Amino acid sequence: MGSTTESSQPEQGLAVIKLVVAEDLYRAFQRCVWIQIHESGRTQLEIMDELVRDFLCKYEC
Repeated sequence: MGSTTESSQPEQGLAVIKLVVAEDLYRAFQRCVWIQIHESGRTQLEIMDELVRDFLCKYEC
């Protein structure tokens, strides 16, 4: 989607997480992020940060 996730050099203070998933999950994720960006007005980075935070909280990490 954006250069933040596709760039070989992330912006300062950011790190890249690479996930390998089935193609249908990838498409669903991209569609969901796109919808969230357009409905909420938040950025891709904000949505991805929330996703990782929710994951970490769910598994009490």
